[in-house]
Amino acid sequence: MSQAEAGRGEARLTVVMPNYNGRALLGDMLSSLARQTLAPAAIVVVDDCSEDDSVDYLRASWPQVRVVRLARRSGVTAALNACLAEAADSELVALFNNDMELASDCLAELVGELERHPEAGSATPKMLDFADRTVLDGAGDTLTWRGGGTRRGHGERDVGQYDEAEEVFAPCGGAAVFRRHALEQVGGFDEAYYAYYEDIDWAFRAQLLGFRCRYVPTAVLYHHGSATLGRGMSEFNGYHLWRNPVWLVAKCYPAAAIVRHAPALLRGQLGNLYTALRERRAGVWARAMRDAVRGLPAALRRRRAVQRTRAIDLAELERAARAGRR
Repeated sequence: MSQAEAGRGEARLTVVMPNYNGRALLGDMLSSLARQTLAPAAIVVVDDCSEDDSVDYLRASWPQVRVVRLARRSGVTAALNACLAEAADSELVALFNNDMELASDCLAELVGELERHPEAGSATPKMLDFADRTVLDGAGDTLTWRGGGTRRGHGERDVGQYDEAEEVFAPCGGAAVFRRHALEQVGGFDEAYYAYYEDIDWAFRAQLLGFRCRYVPTAVLYHHGSATLGRGMSEFNGYHLWRNPVWLVAKCYPAAAIVRHAPALLRGQLGNLYTALRERRAGVWARAMRDAVRGLPAALRRRRAVQRTRAIDLAELERAARAGRR
Protein backbone atom coordinates (compact mmCIF):
# COMPACT_ATOMS: atom_id res chain seq x y z
CA MET A 1 0.00 0.00 0.00
CA SER A 2 1.38 3.44 -0.95
CA GLN A 3 1.87 6.24 1.58
CA ALA A 4 -1.06 8.11 0.02
CA GLU A 5 -3.30 5.08 0.32
CA ALA A 6 -2.20 4.58 3.91
CA GLY A 7 -3.10 8.17 4.71
CA ARG A 8 -6.59 7.71 3.29
CA GLY A 9 -7.00 4.51 5.32
CA GLU A 10 -5.98 6.22 8.55
CA ALA A 11 -8.50 8.99 8.04
CA ARG A 12 -11.44 6.70 7.45
CA LEU A 13 -10.78 3.58 9.54
CA THR A 14 -12.17 3.12 13.04
CA VAL A 15 -11.39 0.07 15.17
CA VAL A 16 -14.18 -1.01 17.51
CA MET A 17 -14.05 -3.77 20.10
CA PRO A 18 -16.56 -5.24 22.56
CA ASN A 19 -15.36 -6.14 26.04
CA TYR A 20 -16.82 -8.08 28.94
CA ASN A 21 -14.57 -8.92 31.87
CA GLY A 22 -11.60 -8.85 29.53
CA ARG A 23 -9.07 -6.98 31.67
CA ALA A 24 -6.49 -9.77 31.31
CA LEU A 25 -6.77 -9.67 27.50
CA LEU A 26 -6.88 -5.96 26.72
CA GLY A 27 -3.17 -5.22 27.11
CA ASP A 28 -2.04 -7.59 24.35
CA MET A 29 -4.80 -6.50 21.99
CA LEU A 30 -4.35 -2.76 22.44
CA SER A 31 -0.56 -3.00 22.28
CA SER A 32 -0.86 -4.77 18.94
CA LEU A 33 -3.19 -2.04 17.67
CA ALA A 34 -0.65 0.57 18.74
CA ARG A 35 1.96 -1.17 16.56
CA GLN A 36 -0.10 -1.15 13.36
CA THR A 37 1.58 0.19 10.24
CA LEU A 38 -1.81 1.60 9.30
CA ALA A 39 -2.92 3.55 12.35
CA PRO A 40 -6.71 3.88 12.64
CA ALA A 41 -8.35 7.23 13.13
CA ALA A 42 -9.88 6.01 16.40
CA ILE A 43 -10.06 2.98 18.67
CA VAL A 44 -13.28 2.45 20.63
CA VAL A 45 -13.89 -0.16 23.32
CA VAL A 46 -17.54 -0.84 24.14
CA ASP A 47 -17.75 -2.34 27.62
CA ASP A 48 -20.79 -4.53 28.29
CA CYS A 49 -20.99 -3.84 32.04
CA SER A 50 -17.83 -5.69 33.01
CA GLU A 51 -17.55 -6.76 36.62
CA ASP A 52 -13.74 -6.61 36.64
CA ASP A 53 -11.58 -3.47 36.46
CA SER A 54 -11.56 -3.28 32.65
CA VAL A 55 -12.89 0.28 32.48
CA ASP A 56 -10.55 1.64 35.17
CA TYR A 57 -7.61 -0.04 33.44
CA LEU A 58 -8.52 1.43 30.06
CA ARG A 59 -8.95 4.93 31.40
CA ALA A 60 -5.71 4.81 33.36
CA SER A 61 -3.46 3.01 30.86
CA TRP A 62 -4.98 3.78 27.46
CA PRO A 63 -6.27 7.36 27.52
CA GLN A 64 -6.11 7.49 23.70
CA VAL A 65 -8.80 4.78 23.54
CA ARG A 66 -12.41 5.93 23.72
CA VAL A 67 -14.37 3.87 26.24
CA VAL A 68 -18.14 3.50 25.99
CA ARG A 69 -19.82 1.71 28.86
CA LEU A 70 -23.28 0.32 28.15
CA ALA A 71 -25.98 1.19 30.66
CA ARG A 72 -26.99 -2.45 31.15
CA ARG A 73 -25.71 -5.89 30.23
CA SER A 74 -26.75 -6.38 26.63
CA GLY A 75 -25.20 -9.62 25.41
CA VAL A 76 -22.82 -10.43 22.60
CA THR A 77 -24.82 -9.39 19.54
CA ALA A 78 -26.19 -6.17 20.99
CA ALA A 79 -22.67 -5.23 22.09
CA LEU A 80 -21.44 -5.79 18.52
CA ASN A 81 -24.14 -3.45 17.22
CA ALA A 82 -23.18 -0.87 19.82
CA CYS A 83 -19.64 -1.11 18.47
CA LEU A 84 -20.83 -0.49 14.91
CA ALA A 85 -22.87 2.50 16.07
CA GLU A 86 -19.78 4.08 17.60
CA ALA A 87 -18.13 4.11 14.14
CA ALA A 88 -21.13 5.52 12.28
CA ASP A 89 -19.06 8.25 10.60
CA SER A 90 -16.24 5.97 9.47
CA GLU A 91 -16.00 4.65 5.92
CA LEU A 92 -14.31 1.46 7.13
CA VAL A 93 -15.11 -0.28 10.42
CA ALA A 94 -12.67 -2.81 11.88
CA LEU A 95 -14.46 -5.03 14.39
CA PHE A 96 -12.29 -7.25 16.59
CA ASN A 97 -12.84 -9.29 19.72
CA ASN A 98 -10.71 -8.47 22.73
CA ASP A 99 -8.94 -11.87 22.87
CA MET A 100 -6.61 -11.27 19.92
CA GLU A 101 -3.19 -9.96 19.02
CA LEU A 102 -2.73 -8.48 15.53
CA ALA A 103 0.42 -8.70 13.45
CA SER A 104 1.71 -5.21 12.76
CA ASP A 105 0.43 -5.00 9.17
CA CYS A 106 -2.92 -6.73 9.74
CA LEU A 107 -5.07 -3.61 9.30
CA ALA A 108 -3.06 -2.40 6.30
CA GLU A 109 -3.47 -5.74 4.52
CA LEU A 110 -7.23 -5.90 5.17
CA VAL A 111 -7.79 -2.34 3.96
CA GLY A 112 -5.56 -2.92 0.94
CA GLU A 113 -7.63 -5.96 -0.10
CA LEU A 114 -10.83 -3.91 0.06
CA GLU A 115 -9.15 -1.26 -2.10
CA ARG A 116 -8.40 -3.93 -4.70
CA HIS A 117 -11.90 -5.44 -4.57
CA PRO A 118 -14.63 -2.80 -4.63
CA GLU A 119 -17.29 -5.53 -4.90
CA ALA A 120 -16.42 -6.78 -1.40
CA GLY A 121 -18.33 -5.55 1.61
CA SER A 122 -15.96 -7.11 4.13
CA ALA A 123 -12.51 -8.61 4.55
CA THR A 124 -11.31 -11.14 7.12
CA PRO A 125 -7.80 -12.21 8.21
CA LYS A 126 -5.94 -15.45 8.77
CA MET A 127 -6.36 -16.39 12.44
CA LEU A 128 -3.78 -18.52 14.22
CA ASP A 129 -3.99 -20.08 17.66
CA PHE A 130 -2.55 -17.74 20.27
CA ALA A 131 -0.74 -20.46 22.20
CA ASP A 132 0.46 -22.53 19.21
CA ARG A 133 1.02 -20.22 16.29
CA THR A 134 1.56 -23.05 13.84
CA VAL A 135 -2.13 -24.04 14.16
CA LEU A 136 -4.97 -22.35 12.30
CA ASP A 137 -7.88 -20.93 14.24
CA GLY A 138 -9.71 -19.94 11.07
CA ALA A 139 -9.31 -18.79 7.46
CA GLY A 140 -12.67 -17.22 6.81
CA ASP A 141 -16.06 -18.89 7.15
CA THR A 142 -17.97 -21.08 4.71
CA LEU A 143 -21.69 -21.80 4.55
CA THR A 144 -22.90 -25.31 5.27
CA TRP A 145 -26.30 -26.08 3.80
CA ARG A 146 -27.02 -28.06 6.96
CA GLY A 147 -27.94 -24.73 8.52
CA GLY A 148 -24.89 -22.80 9.55
CA GLY A 149 -21.29 -21.93 8.94
CA THR A 150 -17.88 -23.34 9.69
CA ARG A 151 -14.41 -21.87 10.07
CA ARG A 152 -12.09 -23.02 7.31
CA GLY A 153 -9.01 -24.78 8.55
CA HIS A 154 -9.90 -24.63 12.23
CA GLY A 155 -7.46 -26.83 14.16
CA GLU A 156 -5.32 -27.66 11.13
CA ARG A 157 -1.54 -27.23 11.08
CA ASP A 158 -0.77 -24.14 9.00
CA VAL A 159 1.35 -25.41 6.11
CA GLY A 160 0.31 -22.80 3.55
CA GLN A 161 -2.93 -24.43 2.46
CA TYR A 162 -4.80 -21.14 2.97
CA ASP A 163 -2.13 -18.73 1.75
CA GLU A 164 -4.05 -17.49 -1.30
CA ALA A 165 -6.25 -14.40 -1.10
CA GLU A 166 -9.70 -15.42 -2.21
CA GLU A 167 -13.41 -15.02 -1.77
CA VAL A 168 -15.11 -16.77 1.14
CA PHE A 169 -18.74 -16.79 2.18
CA ALA A 170 -18.37 -14.91 5.45
CA PRO A 171 -15.96 -13.09 7.71
CA CYS A 172 -15.48 -14.06 11.32
CA GLY A 173 -17.77 -11.70 13.20
CA GLY A 174 -15.03 -10.88 15.68
CA ALA A 175 -12.26 -10.23 13.16
CA ALA A 176 -13.20 -8.26 10.07
CA VAL A 177 -13.16 -4.91 8.33
CA PHE A 178 -16.54 -3.81 6.97
CA ARG A 179 -17.42 -1.10 4.49
CA ARG A 180 -19.81 1.42 5.98
CA HIS A 181 -22.08 1.42 2.92
CA ALA A 182 -22.37 -2.38 3.18
CA LEU A 183 -23.37 -2.08 6.83
CA GLU A 184 -25.93 0.55 5.90
CA GLN A 185 -27.52 -1.64 3.23
CA VAL A 186 -27.30 -4.99 5.02
CA GLY A 187 -28.08 -3.63 8.48
CA GLY A 188 -26.50 -4.61 11.77
CA PHE A 189 -26.31 -7.96 13.49
CA ASP A 190 -29.65 -9.59 14.39
CA GLU A 191 -29.94 -9.23 18.17
CA ALA A 192 -32.51 -12.01 18.40
CA TYR A 193 -29.61 -14.48 18.25
CA TYR A 194 -28.00 -13.01 21.40
CA ALA A 195 -24.83 -15.04 20.73
CA TYR A 196 -23.64 -17.29 17.89
CA TYR A 197 -24.74 -17.30 14.24
CA GLU A 198 -25.14 -13.51 14.17
CA ASP A 199 -22.09 -13.27 11.90
CA ILE A 200 -23.17 -15.95 9.39
CA ASP A 201 -26.63 -14.34 9.36
CA TRP A 202 -25.07 -10.96 8.51
CA ALA A 203 -22.91 -12.53 5.82
CA PHE A 204 -25.88 -14.37 4.32
CA ARG A 205 -27.83 -11.13 4.05
CA ALA A 206 -24.77 -9.42 2.56
CA GLN A 207 -24.37 -12.15 -0.06
CA LEU A 208 -28.05 -11.88 -0.99
CA LEU A 209 -27.47 -8.19 -1.66
CA GLY A 210 -24.37 -8.92 -3.75
CA PHE A 211 -21.64 -8.01 -1.24
CA ARG A 212 -18.69 -10.40 -1.34
CA CYS A 213 -16.21 -11.21 1.43
CA ARG A 214 -12.45 -11.42 0.92
CA TYR A 215 -10.10 -13.64 2.90
CA VAL A 216 -6.67 -12.04 3.33
CA PRO A 217 -3.91 -14.49 4.36
CA THR A 218 -1.30 -11.73 4.66
CA ALA A 219 -3.42 -10.15 7.40
CA VAL A 220 -2.54 -12.30 10.41
CA LEU A 221 -3.75 -12.32 13.99
CA TYR A 222 -3.47 -14.63 16.98
CA HIS A 223 -6.63 -15.67 18.78
CA HIS A 224 -7.07 -17.01 22.31
CA GLY A 225 -10.48 -18.43 21.34
CA SER A 226 -13.68 -18.53 23.41
CA ALA A 227 -12.08 -16.37 26.09
CA THR A 228 -15.41 -14.68 26.89
CA LEU A 229 -18.06 -17.33 26.18
CA GLY A 230 -15.96 -20.34 27.16
CA ARG A 231 -15.13 -23.58 25.38
CA GLY A 232 -17.06 -26.82 25.19
CA MET A 233 -20.75 -27.61 25.06
CA SER A 234 -21.95 -25.63 28.06
CA GLU A 235 -25.67 -25.15 28.56
CA PHE A 236 -25.36 -21.58 27.26
CA ASN A 237 -23.39 -22.59 24.17
CA GLY A 238 -25.56 -25.58 23.34
CA TYR A 239 -28.80 -23.66 23.67
CA HIS A 240 -27.76 -20.92 21.25
CA LEU A 241 -25.96 -23.24 18.84
CA TRP A 242 -29.12 -25.40 18.52
CA ARG A 243 -31.77 -22.68 18.55
CA ASN A 244 -30.22 -20.11 16.24
CA PRO A 245 -29.76 -22.22 13.08
CA VAL A 246 -33.54 -22.68 12.89
CA TRP A 247 -33.96 -18.92 12.65
CA LEU A 248 -31.10 -18.59 10.16
CA VAL A 249 -32.79 -21.00 7.76
CA ALA A 250 -36.25 -19.51 8.27
CA LYS A 251 -34.99 -15.99 7.69
CA CYS A 252 -32.20 -16.19 5.13
CA TYR A 253 -32.56 -19.32 2.98
CA PRO A 254 -34.51 -18.70 -0.25
CA ALA A 255 -37.41 -21.12 -0.62
CA ALA A 256 -35.70 -22.89 -3.52
CA ALA A 257 -32.59 -23.43 -1.40
CA ILE A 258 -34.67 -24.97 1.40
CA VAL A 259 -36.20 -27.41 -1.06
CA ARG A 260 -32.90 -28.26 -2.76
CA HIS A 261 -31.00 -28.74 0.48
CA ALA A 262 -33.76 -30.31 2.59
CA PRO A 263 -31.78 -33.57 3.10
CA ALA A 264 -28.75 -31.61 4.36
CA LEU A 265 -30.95 -29.53 6.65
CA LEU A 266 -32.45 -32.69 8.11
CA ARG A 267 -28.97 -34.14 8.66
CA GLY A 268 -27.98 -30.95 10.43
CA GLN A 269 -30.88 -31.13 12.85
CA LEU A 270 -30.31 -34.83 13.50
CA GLY A 271 -26.65 -34.10 14.10
CA ASN A 272 -27.54 -31.47 16.68
CA LEU A 273 -29.83 -33.92 18.45
CA TYR A 274 -27.10 -36.57 18.43
CA THR A 275 -24.64 -34.10 19.97
CA ALA A 276 -27.17 -33.13 22.64
CA LEU A 277 -27.70 -36.77 23.57
CA ARG A 278 -23.98 -37.51 23.56
CA GLU A 279 -23.26 -34.50 25.77
CA ARG A 280 -26.22 -35.29 28.05
CA ARG A 281 -27.86 -32.01 27.09
CA ALA A 282 -31.18 -33.35 25.79
CA GLY A 283 -33.12 -30.99 28.03
CA VAL A 284 -31.19 -28.02 26.72
CA TRP A 285 -31.84 -29.15 23.13
CA ALA A 286 -35.58 -29.51 23.85
CA ARG A 287 -35.70 -26.01 25.33
CA ALA A 288 -33.78 -24.64 22.34
CA MET A 289 -36.26 -26.24 19.92
CA ARG A 290 -39.23 -24.96 21.90
CA ASP A 291 -37.89 -21.42 21.85
CA ALA A 292 -36.89 -21.70 18.19
CA VAL A 293 -40.50 -22.51 17.30
CA ARG A 294 -41.77 -19.69 19.49
CA GLY A 295 -39.45 -17.28 17.68
CA LEU A 296 -40.40 -18.43 14.17
CA PRO A 297 -43.14 -15.82 13.56
CA ALA A 298 -40.67 -13.01 14.24
CA ALA A 299 -38.01 -14.70 12.08
CA LEU A 300 -40.50 -15.06 9.23
CA ARG A 301 -41.41 -11.38 9.49
CA ARG A 302 -37.73 -10.52 9.14
CA ARG A 303 -37.52 -13.00 6.26
CA ARG A 304 -39.95 -10.97 4.16
CA ALA A 305 -37.65 -7.95 4.20
CA VAL A 306 -34.55 -10.05 3.51
CA GLN A 307 -36.01 -11.95 0.56
CA ARG A 308 -37.79 -8.92 -0.91
CA THR A 309 -34.50 -7.07 -1.36
CA ARG A 310 -32.50 -10.08 -2.62
CA ALA A 311 -30.31 -9.06 -5.56
CA ILE A 312 -28.88 -12.44 -6.62
CA ASP A 313 -30.46 -15.65 -7.86
CA LEU A 314 -30.06 -19.15 -6.46
CA ALA A 315 -27.24 -20.03 -8.85
CA GLU A 316 -25.20 -17.06 -7.64
CA LEU A 317 -25.92 -17.98 -4.03
CA GLU A 318 -24.76 -21.55 -4.67
CA ARG A 319 -21.55 -20.16 -6.18
CA ALA A 320 -20.99 -17.95 -3.12
CA ALA A 321 -21.56 -20.94 -0.83
CA ARG A 322 -18.84 -22.86 -2.71
CA ALA A 323 -16.33 -20.01 -2.44
CA GLY A 324 -13.20 -20.96 -0.59
CA ARG A 325 -14.09 -24.62 -0.18
CA ARG A 326 -11.32 -27.19 -0.36
